[in-house]
Amino acid sequence: MKDYTPFDWLTVCAYLAVALLLAYLAHINYLLKGTPEEVRKLTDSPWQPAQLRDLYEKLRTHPVDYTANLPPKQNRRYVVTGGSGLVGGFIVLQLLARGTPPQSIRIIDIRKPEREDMKTGPAADVDFAQTDITSPSSVEHAFARPWHPSAVADLPLTVFHTAAVIIPSDRSKYVYAFPERVNVAGTRHVMEAAERAGADVLSVTSSASIAIRPIEPFVAPWRALSGKWPRHFWQVLDCRDFFGKPLRPHEEFFGELPGVQGGGGAGGVRRESVYGSPSDNILGDPLSRAVMPTWATHIVQSFVHGANVAVAHLHHEAALLRPDCPQAGRPFVVTDPNPPIAYDHIYTAIRTLSIHPFMVLPLPPAVMLLLAYAIEWWSVLPHKFPALEPHIPAVRGDVRYLKPGLFSICTHLVATNAEAAHPVSEGGLGYTGVTTTREGMVQQILAWNAEHAGANGQGYIARKAYTTSVSLADHIQKLGMLSNTITTSGRYTSEE
Repeated sequence: MKDYTPFDWLTVCAYLAVALLLAYLAHINYLLKGTPEEVRKLTDSPWQPAQLRDLYEKLRTHPVDYTANLPPKQNRRYVVTGGSGLVGGFIVLQLLARGTPPQSIRIIDIRKPEREDMKTGPAADVDFAQTDITSPSSVEHAFARPWHPSAVADLPLTVFHTAAVIIPSDRSKYVYAFPERVNVAGTRHVMEAAERAGADVLSVTSSASIAIRPIEPFVAPWRALSGKWPRHFWQVLDCRDFFGKPLRPHEEFFGELPGVQGGGGAGGVRRESVYGSPSDNILGDPLSRAVMPTWATHIVQSFVHGANVAVAHLHHEAALLRPDCPQAGRPFVVTDPNPPIAYDHIYTAIRTLSIHPFMVLPLPPAVMLLLAYAIEWWSVLPHKFPALEPHIPAVRGDVRYLKPGLFSICTHLVATNAEAAHPVSEGGLGYTGVTTTREGMVQQILAWNAEHAGANGQGYIARKAYTTSVSLADHIQKLGMLSNTITTSGRYTSEE
């Protein structure tokens, strides 16, 4: 028998350690590619291509009526912050559809509407005030500008606050300041301006992700061997965190998005992952890609169409107009009126119905997780060591969003409409969604195809570029950095 030298033993031990580490990572990869049985039982059945094509043809001639189930028109004026966006835009369209004149609605947003359905018809006549909600004076000016005709100014005022920035994967306290300025301070500025303007109804939208707890993907080896899932690998999103519990510390939120949303303390509507326009991140973003790299095809989540969220907001307003309503100051979660689906449902619909070619590029989740930690570490270096900033190249492209917080969003998340569905007399909103996820997504692909169809319906044009909520946050942050640079440099003044 060959005798091993001490060096040989060290080599053997090193190989053994590497083998054990690789086996452990392979098992973590296996777990992250799985779906717990509890979630599997709740998931909608797979979408079949034939069913999708039949629904597509049906919706071509009989589109979803997004104004169904709206509460009656109120004789009021409306301010919709973020009214150019997904949820705010549908609120504007539904207000118009139920009879509110354009002169009684004002959009407060940092950008004008890009949506095609808001560039024509009555929506094109809605007043728009370009506003930076991080600036109290900008918000005050937007609320104080005159209403035309002047008689509108005598109507009672409802404010729907939907403006926010979405930074889905950052979780470091070093980058907290920017989303805090928009989502917390901005909400406070809107609330203060609304009070001074005499608003008696304020309804705020927020992501249900504020309830998500960070996933703990690295299962202890003894737990992994016993078949345990990572902690928080699947979660139920409801309003339990709102009642009777102290605010969680920063590290118990998955990232900056939930940590700063709802900072104003107003009640309103929480919604799960929202889709419904080309600018959304759920369906619009994959539609804009020829190849979708992802490790999340099996991930099951509850989704909600922006029109359903708008319906919930109008029901919320109606409830708040009742005397002594228990709905005031508390949140409600809303989703589409169907079981949760897997991301593979979405990709099947795109492959089957989109006029553009589309394919999914599967990625190993454990490898992406390790890469996410490396990118996060690299990204915070300039904050920890400012002297190194000129020497550290910034991470660019989509890969800059690959950080550990993203794995907490891309995990199994099941939301419930139970409380919002209760009758108003029982403390709910009487909410019922107007479209299922399958109907809403097929309708969106139908609209996408119509917008991208070639001449005479032959072929297709290149995919159009839209400003998503994530890219908008990047743009706003860059503008803010530029503004701060100009202000502190002393080279320019606001008058110039």
